Amino acid sequence: MTGEIGSEEFRATLHSLRVWDGPLPTFDPGAAPAGPLPLFREWLTDAARAGQPEPHTMSLATADAEGRPDVRTLMLHDADARGWHFATHATSAKGEQLAGRPDAALGFYWPAVARQIRLRGRVTACGAGESRADLAVRSRGALAAALTGRQSEVLGSVEELARASAAAWERAGAEPDAPVPTWTRYVLAPVEVEFFQGDAARRHTRLRYRLTPDGTWTRELLWP
Repeated sequence: MTGEIGSEEFRATLHSLRVWDGPLPTFDPGAAPAGPLPLFREWLTDAARAGQPEPHTMSLATADAEGRPDVRTLMLHDADARGWHFATHATSAKGEQLAGRPDAALGFYWPAVARQIRLRGRVTACGAGESRADLAVRSRGALAAALTGRQSEVLGSVEELARASAAAWERAGAEPDAPVPTWTRYVLAPVEVEFFQGDAARRHTRLRYRLTPDGTWTRELLWP
């Protein structure tokens, strides 16, 4: 450690931080499309063009068998009419939690444009073929990480990880189509999607889409 940060220094740093000091985009909810998918694609693209680093990363919230919430950051793999796609090992903590409680939430935050998007819905696992195809189009490093496996298990030492990772990288180079049976692509089909546009004067715009029983979307504004 380089030195312990005291409480006063920590609070001073925390209170000095500012958000949204620059010009922000506008958002007219009256011009929003009938469904959330086109608006999501537009907002993510806008965030990328505005220089937001890694706009495809998102938070995934799940619950364990006791109902205790859990959250982590991972990458979005696609967003289409079926839902929002991501992938992980079925044997990981999130994979096991989704198997037991498939209702989950996603959160995106793009400070470069003062926007965030929240989704809630049910997650389903894709079949083996689609899951294999998901991994096949990714990098050698992604395949090596998947081949290393044992995600969320207790690790004995960093040396143990180094050995397993080196072997996985070697295999990924020699066998680019190596099977990873536990690798699974998931799709969250949203029933609620909220779009939040931040405002420097704190007059934030919040637009929520809710899926109706007949499969159409209703839109409603929320107080900030």
